Amino acid sequence: MIAPTDATDMSTRDAADVLVLRTGTHGMPVEQYAAAIRERLPKQTVELARTPTEEREAIETARFVTGMTLDEDLLEAAENLEVFACAYAGTGHLPLEQLEERGVAVTNASGVHGPNIGEHVLGAILRYTRRFHVGARRQDRREWRHYQAFELQGSTVTIVGLGAIGEAVAERLEPFGVETIGVRYSPEKGGPTDEVIGFDDDGFDDALARTDYLVLACPLTETTRGLIGHDEFVTMDPDAVLVNVARGPVVDTDALVAALRSSWIRGASLDVTDPEPLPEEHPLWTLENVQITPHNAGHTPEYYERLADIVAENARRFGEDSEAELRNQVRP
Repeated sequence: MIAPTDATDMSTRDAADVLVLRTGTHGMPVEQYAAAIRERLPKQTVELARTPTEEREAIETARFVTGMTLDEDLLEAAENLEVFACAYAGTGHLPLEQLEERGVAVTNASGVHGPNIGEHVLGAILRYTRRFHVGARRQDRREWRHYQAFELQGSTVTIVGLGAIGEAVAERLEPFGVETIGVRYSPEKGGPTDEVIGFDDDGFDDALARTDYLVLACPLTETTRGLIGHDEFVTMDPDAVLVNVARGPVVDTDALVAALRSSWIRGASLDVTDPEPLPEEHPLWTLENVQITPHNAGHTPEYYERLADIVAENARRFGEDSEAELRNQVRP
């Protein structure tokens, strides 16, 4: 960790090659992130700004900055900023219009979550397949009573979104003998699933009717907002299960509650909800056919290590050529 410096020192010394902003994630100290980047860039200077004052001072001269967030006030102070390496896969929380107006390249953390969210989805599917939640309830009651389960082999799993997370899910399903359908904006690109379709009504509805497990792993866009609602739940088989690791608003929450209460679907595993956090009084908490995790699928002890691989590589490319193509660049 870089030794603390006063504001005068920070404002007069040369800018670091990489500036790390102070906000961490998943309860892990941001010092670990800075250390991981520093380990990968022994010949470059990596500075961690640990206070709001240090951030404002350091960002004035910084050209390459990485962090979870970048608010408009801090961006105003970033007079020389050329690259912002967002430490999240999603960038919708950033002032993207202002960044684009200033010609700042934006990269994201796509790929960092693939292994852990892939495992989360697989765990959710197996939970509902073997009905471990039913066994847990009977264990709590010390009740030795048989219950029926399902078998994953031969099932159809539809994965909406074939980015890094969707690909990781498909890869982990391969040994289980399932049929997979991938849904993406450009189906002509293909993918790791047995079948790839677009979002057009007929093809998507046909996939829903054949689906045993529907996995949502897509970004929230105009196309995907409210993608799964009343009509989609009615189209799905009553034994189908929804797994949402995308964003809450991809699903119409009222329609989801109605579907679960009316047995239009068998269950739902929700890592994200709408609203989020889910209010204490919300009916989803009390439904026995619902599994809720608090937007936790993204947690992994390897987060900073994987993220540092991407950011350090981009910092190295940028240091050699400021016009170089950057990995995971989303803007401009």
